[in-house]
Amino acid sequence: MRESFKKSKEQRAKSKGRKEFNSSLLTLFFLRFALSSLLFASFAFADPPSPFAGENLINLPAPEFKLKDVNGSEVSIASYKGTVVLLNFWATWCPSCRDEMPALNKLGRQLKNRKFSIIAVSTERSVSAVRDFLKKYPSDFTVLVDYNLSVSRSLYKVFVLPTSYLIDKKGVIVEKYYGEEDWTGPEIVRKINEYIGK
Repeated sequence: MRESFKKSKEQRAKSKGRKEFNSSLLTLFFLRFALSSLLFASFAFADPPSPFAGENLINLPAPEFKLKDVNGSEVSIASYKGTVVLLNFWATWCPSCRDEMPALNKLGRQLKNRKFSIIAVSTERSVSAVRDFLKKYPSDFTVLVDYNLSVSRSLYKVFVLPTSYLIDKKGVIVEKYYGEEDWTGPEIVRKINEYIGK
């Protein structure tokens, strides 16, 4: 009787030791996980994006990129050198972007046969969503799709839609516009014409 009591006391002590050991391991695991999460968060958000980060691109060469249009053809911004380009970042779900589309079409027609082009870069994840939108609201300009945001976010620091850049004939960013614009307004048209004439 005494032996079985002694054994059960030893078994309880071993079991208690195992539980304490497992509990310590679990605590250590969670501490390491929490610490690595904090380190990741501090690196990931050390420099949070600013909606005005694109201001730093003015007077610099426009970052070069290649994207596909809605038909799958690759388009390079470099091929537009010698032309004034209005580079517009937009999305089908953005009301202001949709509202300024007619004015962009009108501007494109107004400056047709001049050294001027409009490139609209959609930040849509789906090419079919852009295609469907363009069936309802046709555009007279080139529409590209940046489905992984590698151009809009990484290169052009776009965090507000719509955002537009005016790029001169040498490929330098000369103006930046946040939000919806009246692209046929006299001041904007005058400024674009000024860059076309240079």
